[in-house]
Amino acid sequence: MAVPGLVLASASPRRRELLTLLGVHFRSDAADIDETPLAGETPADYVQRMAYEKAVTVALKTQASAPVLAADTTVVLDDEILGKPVDHAEGLAMLARLSGREHRVMTALCLVYRGENSTRLVSTDVTFATLNRATCEAYLATDEPWDKAGGYGIQGLGGALVSSIRGSYSNVVGLPLAETRELLVQNSIATALDCEGDIGGE
Repeated sequence: MAVPGLVLASASPRRRELLTLLGVHFRSDAADIDETPLAGETPADYVQRMAYEKAVTVALKTQASAPVLAADTTVVLDDEILGKPVDHAEGLAMLARLSGREHRVMTALCLVYRGENSTRLVSTDVTFATLNRATCEAYLATDEPWDKAGGYGIQGLGGALVSSIRGSYSNVVGLPLAETRELLVQNSIATALDCEGDIGGE
């Protein structure tokens, strides 16, 4: 039996672009949830809870039989979650903390389908170049930092702030492609790299 069209529980243009690369037909329906971390919650637990709540929220809202894929990405430094900067001062402080140091980017994936959920957690280590105040100010003068965890976007001008990464690049952008494909295929959703007749068949 054919799988109904996929729903991406996100309005992120970056996630839409990455999912499009996999050749999957989908529509977007963003989840409106409280993204406040719980007291004592670890970054790994937080990002997985966010992905799960996004997927479940959209699944309940649409009340459709379609599979729902959600993702949540967070930047972690010194075991602290760095969210999206709310103003210039916070953005500057984030870049100053990241300067010359390694941090971790975590993305959790959750796919809800037929009353069950499947999850993945992917981590990438990112090292920043040493930044001076002028460089930070110049970057903050662009539109890039304000809707991104950690206050930078590796796929744009922010890539010039990064000296090295260990792990998945697409994870840092917001949707780890290898793990996303694996999750989809395991739920009988073919990508451009897969033959539908070989997925979920006998």
